[in-house]
Amino acid sequence: MAGINLQTGEALANRSPRFVQWFAFLIFSIITLASTVEQRKYSGESTNNMAWAVACTSIIFTLSFIVVGMQLHPIGSTLIVGTKSEGIAIAVLLIFWVATVSIISDARNNLAVEKDGAVSNGNLYYFSWAGFISSVMLLVDYLRAVFGVDLAGELRNRSERLTTWSALLASELVVMGSSVNIHDLYCSPNTDKSDAYCSRAMFGIVVGVMGTVMCLAVVGMKIASSSVPFMVETVFAIVLTVLNAFAVAFLTSPEGPGLPLGNLYYFSWISLVCSALLIAGCFETYKTGEGSSATNADSAGVENGEKMDDIPVEALDEDEEI
Repeated sequence: MAGINLQTGEALANRSPRFVQWFAFLIFSIITLASTVEQRKYSGESTNNMAWAVACTSIIFTLSFIVVGMQLHPIGSTLIVGTKSEGIAIAVLLIFWVATVSIISDARNNLAVEKDGAVSNGNLYYFSWAGFISSVMLLVDYLRAVFGVDLAGELRNRSERLTTWSALLASELVVMGSSVNIHDLYCSPNTDKSDAYCSRAMFGIVVGVMGTVMCLAVVGMKIASSSVPFMVETVFAIVLTVLNAFAVAFLTSPEGPGLPLGNLYYFSWISLVCSALLIAGCFETYKTGEGSSATNADSAGVENGEKMDDIPVEALDEDEEI
């Protein structure tokens, strides 16, 4: 029996190299759909956003169920695995997961997050994020297997620390959006929140905006030219680390809007960790001499206001210049 099961598993793996990922994706979609329907029934409300959440999770579950079912059958697997249909299905699911996470993690919708930003439904909150991450991983694996495009490898080869800068950009966007959301909910003239609470929410917005702008600048330069001046990258990393350290201290304190476990709490810490990793990466680059050599190369390329490449070089025969 064990031999039969092993052979079946090997045959299934050969037929569908991403079956385990798809099956995990299906589990996440089932939990998210069930939690969304249950939360809607429990809250007793029926808003447009709740209806959208149920519709999105239903589509995700239906599509992932169909794909997993097709991979269990020899003929079905040939029609879906490694084809354009699988790529289209992954892209559609990724779009719906983005919409689902946006609705579910919005404090105003009373689904997975309370109005103060705290997670009220752990299954709905964590498994919706898990499904989103799984869809991204599926897309990356599909592109690598079918088209030979290694996104992670391309990011690493394109420029050093580009992946970390991109992760920091995403987390800063979440910090900014969550701070704006909380400020709009609790810092209007009719609310009873303290001035300290609202000031710290505004500080979260400022940190998120500054972090987003700096990360966009660095990511844009790295994508456009594969390099960023070493001193610029280092200064930005130091500034962002200091800002995110103050953000964690102020936002997650007892008077801060990020005290409850939610998007603002988690992504404030993620931003701090990413910025600290950037400083460590810059230090390693400097220690190996790459950063200083790049700076010296730029400065050595110009001497007495003239580029070194433009200086005539005397040829060996002393009769002509090259």
